[in-house]
Amino acid sequence: MRHGDLSCATVYSHDPVAVAREFDRAGAEIIHIVDIDGAVAGEPRNLESVRAIRRAVKCALDVSGGLRTMDALRAALAAGADYVSLGSAAVLNPELLRAACTGLTGKVLGSLDVRDGTLAIKGWVETSSVGIRDALARFRDAGVATAIVTDVGRDGTEGGVDAGHAALQLHLGGLCVVASGGVASLDDIRFLRDFFAQGLVGVIVGRALYEGRFKLFEALAIARES
Repeated sequence: MRHGDLSCATVYSHDPVAVAREFDRAGAEIIHIVDIDGAVAGEPRNLESVRAIRRAVKCALDVSGGLRTMDALRAALAAGADYVSLGSAAVLNPELLRAACTGLTGKVLGSLDVRDGTLAIKGWVETSSVGIRDALARFRDAGVATAIVTDVGRDGTEGGVDAGHAALQLHLGGLCVVASGGVASLDDIRFLRDFFAQGLVGVIVGRALYEGRFKLFEALAIARES
């Protein structure tokens, strides 16, 4: 998708398992899987694909999208997820976030999708009245240690990483951050690498890989440089 718009989606493959295998072989430590259908529907819709990916790869899997009940979270973990990301559910149902962090210790990541300074929820089709700082406080208080922060305005655009957004991510209430949105070149990886000593712990890359802008092994090599 571009800017989180479902009407602007590009299909790069009808075989997500094959794509996951490529990532795994290239040395990925974790694959971020978004159930877009589930995010819009409010419940998981692609767990069979998660199961198939789990059977095919050795690296860790983080699954998100439509995980808005404890049953849904457990179902994703049972399907093979090592981690589950809570975004909309954490904003809409703080009690679920607390219960998940208590019952699924070490398995829950926070997910913040930021568009024009506000939180986008429910598959990015709605805007939350909850402020970013308040959402972060909920994550921190519930026991989430790491948050995925997506720049929705740049997601899927290959427009490059926004320096201001990257700086914002480093002041997120003591949470470790995984950056997402806009990565277009190896220079973006180099730019973000400079923040690794300040709380950034990872970078999500999607369209740039599918478009052949660079290879995953090249990005990993740069990210791991001291």
